[in-house]
Amino acid sequence: MKKLIRKVINPFLPSYEVVCTNYQLIPGMPVNKNQSRHSFGKGASVEAEAFYSKVISSDLTRMMAPVEIELTKRGKTIQKAKFGPVENFKRAA
Repeated sequence: MKKLIRKVINPFLPSYEVVCTNYQLIPGMPVNKNQSRHSFGKGASVEAEAFYSKVISSDLTRMMAPVEIELTKRGKTIQKAKFGPVENFKRAA
């Protein structure tokens, strides 16, 4: 019975995504912006939040600065973390 209810409700649950934007600055060149997206299935909020917290607590993420990490639900940002002077690079990109 629970499986049947889950199958009926699952298409209406929101999808989650973790977006990592890395800004690169090379002197004399325009600012380069690289994005990587990690999509999660509908209703996978626990997995998405666990992945988001794993990414922001990683030492490698802090070394890649400037970087911006967002957790989105239905395309809207619900959590955001920035490492380094991201705002300066967003204006230039």
